[in-house]
Amino acid sequence: MKASTLRRNLLTLAVLSVLVPLPLSVLAQDAPTAPTDNADQDEPKTLGTITVTAQKREEQLQDVPITVTTLSQQQLQDTGVRDVKDMSMLVPGLTVTSTQSEAQTVARIRGIGTVGDNAGLESSVGVVIDGVYRPRNGVGFGDLGEIERIEVLKGPQGTVFGKNTSAGVINVITRRPNYETSVEAELTAGNYGALGVSGAFNSPLGEKAAFRVYATQRERDGFIDVHTGAGPRREKDDFDQNYHSLRGQLLIEPNDDLDINFIADFTSREENCCTGVTTTRGRTGDIINALSPDEGVAPVADPYARQAWSNRSTEQDIKDKGLSAEVNWNTPWFDGATLTSITAWRDWGSINGLDFDFSSADLLYRDAKKDESFTGFETFTQEFRLTGATEKVDWMFGAFYSDEDLERNETYRIGSAYEPYLSIALLSLINPALGGSPTAPLFLSDVTGVAPGTVFAGFGANDKYKQNAKSFALFTNNTWHATEGLDLTLGLRYTTEDKELDSRYSNPNGSPGCRSYFGPNGQISPEAIGRLATALTTRGVPFANLPPAQQQALISRIVGFSCLPWANIAHDGRATHQEREEKEWSGTLKAAYRWNDQVMAYGSVARGYKAGGFNLDRVQSNNGLSIGTDGLIPVNDTSFPGEFVDSYELGTKTTWLGGNLLLNGSLFYQKYEDFQLNSFLGTSFVVRSIPEVISKGVDTELLWQANKGLLLQGGLMYADTRYGDEAPTADFVAPAGNLYKLPGSQVSFAPYWSATAAVTYEWEFANSLMARFNLGAKYMSDYNTGSDLDPEKMQDAYTIVNARVGFGASNKRWMVELWALNLTDEEYAQVGFDAPLQNVSPAPGNPFNSYNAFLGAPRTYGMTFRFSY
Repeated sequence: MKASTLRRNLLTLAVLSVLVPLPLSVLAQDAPTAPTDNADQDEPKTLGTITVTAQKREEQLQDVPITVTTLSQQQLQDTGVRDVKDMSMLVPGLTVTSTQSEAQTVARIRGIGTVGDNAGLESSVGVVIDGVYRPRNGVGFGDLGEIERIEVLKGPQGTVFGKNTSAGVINVITRRPNYETSVEAELTAGNYGALGVSGAFNSPLGEKAAFRVYATQRERDGFIDVHTGAGPRREKDDFDQNYHSLRGQLLIEPNDDLDINFIADFTSREENCCTGVTTTRGRTGDIINALSPDEGVAPVADPYARQAWSNRSTEQDIKDKGLSAEVNWNTPWFDGATLTSITAWRDWGSINGLDFDFSSADLLYRDAKKDESFTGFETFTQEFRLTGATEKVDWMFGAFYSDEDLERNETYRIGSAYEPYLSIALLSLINPALGGSPTAPLFLSDVTGVAPGTVFAGFGANDKYKQNAKSFALFTNNTWHATEGLDLTLGLRYTTEDKELDSRYSNPNGSPGCRSYFGPNGQISPEAIGRLATALTTRGVPFANLPPAQQQALISRIVGFSCLPWANIAHDGRATHQEREEKEWSGTLKAAYRWNDQVMAYGSVARGYKAGGFNLDRVQSNNGLSIGTDGLIPVNDTSFPGEFVDSYELGTKTTWLGGNLLLNGSLFYQKYEDFQLNSFLGTSFVVRSIPEVISKGVDTELLWQANKGLLLQGGLMYADTRYGDEAPTADFVAPAGNLYKLPGSQVSFAPYWSATAAVTYEWEFANSLMARFNLGAKYMSDYNTGSDLDPEKMQDAYTIVNARVGFGASNKRWMVELWALNLTDEEYAQVGFDAPLQNVSPAPGNPFNSYNAFLGAPRTYGMTFRFSY
């Protein structure tokens, strides 16, 4: 069968799964129903009563007019989920990736997400843990501990959650204290030296209070081998794991109408992450090899040999701590409406060492020190909700306030190999343009007049960013039961966002190389041009005889190489202050019609919004504007506007076989305006507002309890997510634009097809023993992993398979499990990127260009022992 035919058949099947249940409503009326009284224990479990809180009230999943995937504690345990990144295995259309460190993790739903390498951008997919919004995806990607369930809401959410999100919400609910004394423990060992231990203790404190404590410690060796060259790095592997977490909860229930839950948690991660591997080795690799005591990069591009080259540390030190208090009071007002207050303070910080060139040559790096490589958020949030119901209306009104302080220290240290590398690389670039000459390196020390070895080396850039963001919103979400079968929901939100950013830039080494070109008037001096002419002439190229246009091109290229952002003297001593304010409306309108007890259909329209912000990076252009082309003039206004989406959805939720078979599906269309794209162009990150991005497709899920012990789960999504045809800036225009491939193309990290499937079987034997088997898989069709869509960054279609088998006591007092993640050892890349300083042209097939990638994890396996009492 041809691939195109297969895709059409799959799409037809997906659409039918959405549309067919409507005319089948008559058959649904005759479907068998589960006994309601004195049900025999051998009867299959009922799935139709699964509850969610997607609309901030407990409702059955099949009654909620939202595309939502709910994951139970047992599902998460079977799949080995410990953080939000792991759970992408279970949700079609969800991808989660990491880049320079685990702190820079990004979630995407239906192909929409925000690249995490720039803390100035808020997340398109929000992460909420126990009602508390986390300011960026990476801030929420720690060990989640004991999870009660996770709900993944797809599409814009703003009228029920405290913070706006434009693509979806990952809502995590952990286990609360209860009034039974219990002890739970887990011990895990696996390959790569993995060892983990965790435990929980729950106990009542009298009749009106209880507490719960959870702790974990996990370690694992890295799965990337590192060639360190002359160092100073000594760690021989990377992507290791070493963290511990502690969470305590105190529940107080003075009476039947009031409960208060306090949570305190702390997590520390001290690991090495992340080195990139070579996927395409261009001619720049030969230059790096010549400057390293051993091979500086991979001799051939063989990424899945899992060999990396790095002479500088990738040490990361992440600390996350917080306090929260959730109060729920069944008030005497409005027929016993519930007033909910969630107050939270969180402090998160990440220190990351980085080898910018991803080689063992000493080019460019960042030390793992707080005053050089720190990103931190200190956040206070307060949310109020008043929720109630009458015979005809379920209503909710809320207010949300957030005060967020963001601090970022960003530095660049320049190594001894940087100057000769740029010199030889520059020769390689200008050689073809000059008919094969010059024949000797054009060392930048000759052109700048600065002594060799001192043109760049030292502390190149030391920048400090401090941002304060205050957000306030009023929101409401109300459902009118218009008839016995028809519900109409209206949600509205008004949001104000105020941000202030103070930036301080300095070049501690004085940038002598860049400084040498410019005279007192800020223009390139005649002396600099004379040095260039002399250097070329002595190498057989009479500069004076070249056409003026070629002379100017040479000058621009050489000066540009010497004044890359971290070495540009024009940034030294700069101080900028920026402010922006946004006031926006968003909301939703939904109609849901229940044809009978088995079939519900719904339609929704929503307007979503995500705040704008500032690019926290050195930005320079030809005209001092952020939309300008490559140049040397610092950009003072690094702001970008808010992101908006108009979302439309038609869906059905159907329940069959007495509640043991759930089949849900939706058609969706989402149109984004001013989509915030953060792209790495080889030397710095640029933020571009894309006028239009459209995501449309079909989303289906199935859950079937075939019998008492057998559970089948599956999901299939088709999403066509692509950029509009408009080219907003020169970056998007061929041939010179770095982003010319984007207009009209499929968005990065947006596979057309995404599917999940899992089978779980549990059975009892020998009276008091039981066994459990789980096999799960996720398929992703091919997609590009680079924000600039270079063909070298394509990821072929792949399938990840996880498996777990265990046996233990029927009462679950103990359990022994054997497990494997990525059972078939599938090879895939998380993110592909231009090898820094080694990508010289956006044109495809350039022989100089080199490319790297951060890989997905290999096969891991081990054994887990669980104990509870």
